[in-house]
Amino acid sequence: MKKICIINVVGLTPRLLVDAPAIRSLAGNPSIDALHGASASGTSDGGRDGATAGQSSFMPWTSPLPAVTCTSQATMLTGLAPRDHGIVGNGWYYRDTQEIRFWQQPRSLIQGRAFYDDYETAKMFWWFNQSSTARYSCTPKPHYGCDGNKVFDVLDHTECNLTKRLGPFPFFTFWGPGAGLPCSNWIADATATVMREKSPQITLAYLPHLDYDFQRFPEHDAARVAEVDQCVQRIVAAADDIGAHTVIVSEYGLVPVQRPVHINRVLRQSGLLSVRQGPFGEVLMPGESKAFAVSDHQLAHVYVNDPTLIAAVRRELESVAGIGGVYEPGDLELDHPRSGELIALAEPDAWFTYYYWNDDTLAPDFARTVDIHRKPGYDPCELFMTSKVRMAARLLQKKLGMRYKMDVIPLDATLVRGSHGLHPDPIDGPLIIGPTDKVPLPSDMRDFPGYVRALIG
Repeated sequence: MKKICIINVVGLTPRLLVDAPAIRSLAGNPSIDALHGASASGTSDGGRDGATAGQSSFMPWTSPLPAVTCTSQATMLTGLAPRDHGIVGNGWYYRDTQEIRFWQQPRSLIQGRAFYDDYETAKMFWWFNQSSTARYSCTPKPHYGCDGNKVFDVLDHTECNLTKRLGPFPFFTFWGPGAGLPCSNWIADATATVMREKSPQITLAYLPHLDYDFQRFPEHDAARVAEVDQCVQRIVAAADDIGAHTVIVSEYGLVPVQRPVHINRVLRQSGLLSVRQGPFGEVLMPGESKAFAVSDHQLAHVYVNDPTLIAAVRRELESVAGIGGVYEPGDLELDHPRSGELIALAEPDAWFTYYYWNDDTLAPDFARTVDIHRKPGYDPCELFMTSKVRMAARLLQKKLGMRYKMDVIPLDATLVRGSHGLHPDPIDGPLIIGPTDKVPLPSDMRDFPGYVRALIG
């Protein structure tokens, strides 16, 4: 059986390949015309000049909806639609506990078998990595003290002592105002180390670098693509050392946006959403609300606790500027018990905030912090900061052992200039690059497990 290394380059699209020479070479060095031509039609004739059997090629491929990390990865790993594997977003509402939870890691949340279950696998920072069947794994996992203190760390099951050899994982560059290249560099080096020492049958590596500035700025800087391209080179070198085929995938493509849609404020103004006033600001009360939205980039699950109001809620949302459509879950293959009663899709240049307060002075205290598990929706404003001076003052308080609150995140949603979640033009959508001698590249993420098994043999 062959070995295979699958590198998930988040946000990589056919349009960006021109600025990634190492990745582009893996695709057979397609011409600019081939990149644009194949992408525009959503198909690929190989994208190579003089390609022959055994070479690699690229293919734009279709993600599920929402086109977000957790849902796309679950579909790639299982070959199932969200209605079957149950990962209906990066987070959802738990009706039994009346809680909204985002960014959970347990493998048990995926309701389906993953293709790597059948092979010795190294799973490096792909999601749902906790308690998975991967023989070797590494994933972010802070330590939480009873006093509210948090110590950043990784859960390292690679037997390679990664933090001892590479230094602490640069957690502050994985997400937040300081998100950037160091974390992808660390993951690339860690992956190369594990591959050379353990030589697993399957390696899954996750490089998030393009996800950051492509949400901060409307223009995609070629320098960011070149930086992640260098990370890929180091992993590919290790794959070559152990005789593994390399496959590149991406989950989605980021597109420019300029309109935040405050969907929960709309529901609140209609008397449908309930909050509780308190000493730490207003808190959403989902169980007491008639309707509320769980916002996830350009898609929102709308939970309607009173079934008689579903039609009225739909009409209300369909009239909101920036909302491109409101659908029943089954229309989008999202008819799973975790989904909302309705699904709202943003217009291509818009995205959904989770904001439910009408006055920023009443915003919950966690709104101005990086708190991905407490916020009842995705918050890309965590990529920005209000003031470097304020940040420095908070860090000094921490160093001195004082109680502090890292309240440096702005509440200005217009700062966000890139998003994802829909199906953009294929040239700006996700892609797959890989060998084509045994089986054609899949055009849909659901066909990925079959492709991987065919490559392994």
